[in-house]
Amino acid sequence: MNDDKIYLITDIDGFTPQIGRLISMMNYARRTTLNTVKGLTTAQLDYLHDETSNTIGALLLHMAAVEFGYQLETFHRRKPTDEESAKWNAAFKLGQEGRDQIKGKPLDYYMQELGDMRQATLDQFRQRTDRWLVEEEPFWGGKPANNYFKWFHVFEDEINHRGQIRWLRKRALGQA
Repeated sequence: MNDDKIYLITDIDGFTPQIGRLISMMNYARRTTLNTVKGLTTAQLDYLHDETSNTIGALLLHMAAVEFGYQLETFHRRKPTDEESAKWNAAFKLGQEGRDQIKGKPLDYYMQELGDMRQATLDQFRQRTDRWLVEEEPFWGGKPANNYFKWFHVFEDEINHRGQIRWLRKRALGQA
């Protein structure tokens, strides 16, 4: 992420114009997410507000899982393998499975998962064109969607969960 251009939705070297603009938005969303969790301890990442909440750590891993799911769908046109499902289902679905399985990890673990997933996305975006962004196919409920919308949804989902993380962070830090 280029700190000098964090507030510009602009071209990015190595990517077609529209993909660069999409990445600009994704970079800003990710930057603010990372700033939101900076300095949190494992205990704070595992803070559970009540029996139906998600933890901050689970929400971070969910962001990586959603990105992985859209990589499979848009780049590879396939469903996850059994091995991939075993690794990512708890993070993708959250709920009780997430509460049971996603805990005890330091912030660096989540940062690495998010970073690795984003790097895989960028590697694939380098191989795509703006024409690929507008390719349409049936999506939720059979309605048409294009790859642009699908990748917008990836960071829109992150922004939504970042709001939850900010709320949880205040409580985890005793600032409610």
